[in-house]
Amino acid sequence: MSMDESVGELVSQLTTDLGQLTRQELALAKAELQAEAKKAGKGAGMLGGAAFAGWMVALFGSLTVMWALDKAMDLIWAALIVAAIWAVVAAVLAVVGRKELQEVHPKPDQTVESLKEDAKWLKTRKS
Repeated sequence: MSMDESVGELVSQLTTDLGQLTRQELALAKAELQAEAKKAGKGAGMLGGAAFAGWMVALFGSLTVMWALDKAMDLIWAALIVAAIWAVVAAVLAVVGRKELQEVHPKPDQTVESLKEDAKWLKTRKS
């Protein structure tokens, strides 16, 4: 700090620096959140597409299995067996999908850490 600088100049410089720091922190937070949202969107879109394709296969495959089992037992029992198999498949898919979504971290860790560092810096600067 130069002895020639007035208090007004120092306040002006501090205001400018704080504004720039705020913009940088917001840009970092935005970048982090966009990356996480992109991962979540991609995963959800793929799960949706797979669900539709799987539904079509499951529908026609289930009918085939049901009619095949109809040769050995009543149709109602064949339908119940197929439904039970699909209940197990649904449970497994729900567990795996939930696990995938839990890996999405919406909290901008780098930004939080950077803000903590900025706060420490400001405290030492005030002292």
